[in-house]
Amino acid sequence: MTDSPLIPTEEIPEARHPFAEAWEMFRRNHAAMVALVVLLLIILAAIIGPYLYPVDPFDMVWSPFSPPGADGFLLGTDYLGRDLLAALIHGARVSIVIGLAAAVVSVLIGVTVGALAGFYRGWVEELLMRITEFFQVLPTLLFSMVIVALFGASLPMITFAIGIVSWTAVARITRSEFLRIRELEYVTASRASGAKNGKLMFRVILPNALPPIIVQAALMVGSAILFEAGLSFLGLTDPNVVSWGQVIGSNRQYILDASFTVTIPGLAIFVTVLCISLVGDGLNDALNPKLRQR
Repeated sequence: MTDSPLIPTEEIPEARHPFAEAWEMFRRNHAAMVALVVLLLIILAAIIGPYLYPVDPFDMVWSPFSPPGADGFLLGTDYLGRDLLAALIHGARVSIVIGLAAAVVSVLIGVTVGALAGFYRGWVEELLMRITEFFQVLPTLLFSMVIVALFGASLPMITFAIGIVSWTAVARITRSEFLRIRELEYVTASRASGAKNGKLMFRVILPNALPPIIVQAALMVGSAILFEAGLSFLGLTDPNVVSWGQVIGSNRQYILDASFTVTIPGLAIFVTVLCISLVGDGLNDALNPKLRQR
């Protein structure tokens, strides 16, 4: 009796971790990778810049409106003779922190409202969605201006004002994801096994709803930086704290006489927000399973 020949079998490819697949997809997006590098350099400059260039941004170091490169000042001086490079470095830290903190506030409010609406549905969804629509139709910049004008222009209040007017998009995305995921089989199995509502919401459904929320949160950081610049341009900011928006706002009266005092911090905001938007687009491609399968 002869042995039967071995039948060759195809090797089953090893399953890759979802994060590894997402990172591989993100790396293919060259614009997002370049933007990520530039954004990391900006954050690094905000962290170690004040130690490498220890100049107080409030010190009047030279004559006003010295152009960039003149008298040893790389970016020139503002209307009071203060070093613009020092203001740009110190302002990066404040602007980025405000952007991140406001995005966190928006995500916490939006995820809470969207999760409750999408999970419980019924009158809970109806009530929370009507509240969401109320905030959505309000003019966001005007509403944040009213909050800052009433309660003060401190950094925590500015952060809260930006966060409280920016959460509606996160709430709608979270609600739609909860409505979709709550009907899937593994959620039904978890409910049948006796899992309580809190566990179903935050340990079963929410982790699977995170990808679009993460993308929206990344984009909201850039929006918050723009919001802070808009409030600062209108004078609704803490005058004792340097931010990119505060530099633009304090020099706005001299935009025709010394445009570089407004253009330079404006370019910093533009580049930072553009990089955040490109990174957000890269995250959207990387975290979308349909795009990963192409």
